[in-house]
Amino acid sequence: MSLAPVAVIEGIAADAIPYAGMLERQQPVILRGIARDWPLVRAGLESPDAAISYLKRFEGERPVTVYAGAPEIGGRFFYNDDVTGMNYAASREPLGAFLDRLAAADEAGPSFYMGSTDLNLFLPGLRGENDLALNDPMFAANPPIVSIWIGNRTIASAHYDMSHNMACCVAGRRRFTLFPPDQVANLYPGPLEPTPGGQVVSMVDFRDPDFARYPRFRDALETAQVAELEPGDLLFYPALWWHHVEALAPFNVLVNYWWNTSPAFMDNPQNTVLHAMLSLRDRPDPEKAAWRALFDYYVFGPADRPAAHLPEAAQGNLAPLDETRARRLRANLLNRLNR
Repeated sequence: MSLAPVAVIEGIAADAIPYAGMLERQQPVILRGIARDWPLVRAGLESPDAAISYLKRFEGERPVTVYAGAPEIGGRFFYNDDVTGMNYAASREPLGAFLDRLAAADEAGPSFYMGSTDLNLFLPGLRGENDLALNDPMFAANPPIVSIWIGNRTIASAHYDMSHNMACCVAGRRRFTLFPPDQVANLYPGPLEPTPGGQVVSMVDFRDPDFARYPRFRDALETAQVAELEPGDLLFYPALWWHHVEALAPFNVLVNYWWNTSPAFMDNPQNTVLHAMLSLRDRPDPEKAAWRALFDYYVFGPADRPAAHLPEAAQGNLAPLDETRARRLRANLLNRLNR
């Protein structure tokens, strides 16, 4: 099946990234070559050894977390056969030692992966020479978390994140296969815990989908978009989009920017899902339908509607959230949970 390509925008200046427009559109988009002038991109285009030498200049004192999988996993960091654990091992080591091990790795040998490593903490100074122009006012209130990912040919199974993401292919090549959030049932999510990398992942092996076991995955593929990234390309996709990520070269580096536009005092919605499983999931269907109507009114409808007809002094928890109200609401909820 031929999948739809992600839309591409060319010719955007590095200081003119349309952040607000991308958020408003709520669709994946590639900004071709937006990071092509980064020194790390140029080093990677020269050779993996040049990129490794450049990265070693910024090695900090903190060891990094490295994942290693046997050749048999084919780069797919996932569960073991009976889904009781993972098919890889984790260790901590100096960045330079990991890079040396990666440089010496054989194409047919083990898979190595250093994921989601905070640039500011682990490679101090690198952002000073390699960074996006975060010149939109939204970033003053919501500064991104900037991370680096390094490895050989690896696969991160389809999963979602709770933040918007800008992923910059810095060295090697990446392929992202993306699905909108409403495809969750067609992607067959795995256990809530444990998970590879901390996020629920699809159980489907995209390399050889078992359509007999996962028949609805065909429907997911009808909605899929594919992004093929070369060094210097940036891929944006909105929060909660599922993404399956393949690193396609013997040496790959990606730098990504996660950010949210919601205030930091708001709680993690994943906690709400867990609480709803505890309080709602196994109730009779008529009750669940009634609660769905209440959620539509209080949560998923217009935020100002439940309190609009009430005097301000009587609005209580229905009033717009701020840091103080969020703290009180959290304390109230904790008190109820600790019954």
